[in-house]
Amino acid sequence: MSDTSTKNGGANTGRHRIIDTTYLSLTGQDLWGDLNSDLDTLSLSERSNIVELDRELHSHWALGRNFLLGWCGHAAGLQLLIVPHYTVANYALGGIATAPETPTNDDAANFVMGMLSRKRQFNTRQMETASRLMGVGPTLIALRQPLTGSPAETRVIEKLVTRYGVRYVQNRAVALFDIVGFSLLSPFEQMTQLNSLSYSLNSAHSKMLDKKVNVRFARSSTGDGFYIWNRDLGVSANTNLYHLMHLVLADNAIARRKAHNRTVPLLRTAFHVGSCYEFHQAEGLNPTVFSDIVGDVTIDLARMVDRALPGQVLVGDFQAALPGDSPDTRVELDSVAFIDFAQHNLSQLNGLVLSGEAIQSIKCYLTGEASGDGQFSIRKLSIEDKHGLSHLVFNAKINIYRDHAEPILLGIEDRILRGDHLDMATFCHILPAMQH
Repeated sequence: MSDTSTKNGGANTGRHRIIDTTYLSLTGQDLWGDLNSDLDTLSLSERSNIVELDRELHSHWALGRNFLLGWCGHAAGLQLLIVPHYTVANYALGGIATAPETPTNDDAANFVMGMLSRKRQFNTRQMETASRLMGVGPTLIALRQPLTGSPAETRVIEKLVTRYGVRYVQNRAVALFDIVGFSLLSPFEQMTQLNSLSYSLNSAHSKMLDKKVNVRFARSSTGDGFYIWNRDLGVSANTNLYHLMHLVLADNAIARRKAHNRTVPLLRTAFHVGSCYEFHQAEGLNPTVFSDIVGDVTIDLARMVDRALPGQVLVGDFQAALPGDSPDTRVELDSVAFIDFAQHNLSQLNGLVLSGEAIQSIKCYLTGEASGDGQFSIRKLSIEDKHGLSHLVFNAKINIYRDHAEPILLGIEDRILRGDHLDMATFCHILPAMQH
């Protein structure tokens, strides 16, 4: 017998029991669609538990007043660690005065940031420790039947609880596409250019999926462009996002060649790896399924791209320890090593078709000066933003070669940045020579 469920209730037929999923459908995105693969494996009674749990979570979320920091299985249902959002902020910023027998401000801040960085499921001891530190006892949510503890059920609960909180990510790759001269366009032209950029994002994503390169792509509008990131974390996830950025720029470049009037945007682009907070914005009175981000990485990107030249691609100066492709492995890469790593796995995109022609090869590199022996230096730039703060960046080039068509050359050449042309940056220093 297969489980059946309908929205908005209905009559029972035979042994089939109808689950009212109306509440879940009001979360701004249909949760049943988003978690379909896991929900399909749950029994009818387990799904009923999930519906009831989401009602309880929404109630304790209190329209955004509270964060749900963690959960733990209990004989009667589950326990929740529920803390007002301003209390979390006070701890994270070191603003809570602690008694002599309690952890120091720094210890408390580190503990809270650790909670925001990890999964939301606690064991009993972790729940007791977190409750003692936060000064808030766990809240018991009674369910119709005990949790089964199955992997699928645990993943669903984890996703539900995460939607009502905030997550801290130490090293996430993010790209920013900014439309040049956006404020000078008419409203209709602005709409058209944003739609063109959105299409390039969707087209590039579709092409990567066709090549079995998985990017769990997310975006956030800046008003005159988009931040994009990979929901997955790690070296491969960050690299795939960089390749997605290549294809977006290539699609945009092809569209600009064909466009009439000002229907396709001229872009300036930045890529960086850094920390951010991930959260779920509310739609109506409910948090959406899909997340948004804000943090050091988005701030740095905005300040980098503000000084970029039209058509330029900048890569931030970063050093990040990232999860590797094998379990329990970490890979430490700086910007130069990351681009080198990205270049080595670009062959997976060979054969992909752009504007009717297959890609023969792609070359991505950071620019510098020729040393005369076939080698190139890599030039690091220091740019000063409108607040007087300096940011170290690299100028990036991407050359896409196709079988029977002229190459697509993305970014700007290093020589454009020299002498009188260099009003967006000043040279900081030149790294040791490295062949492109």
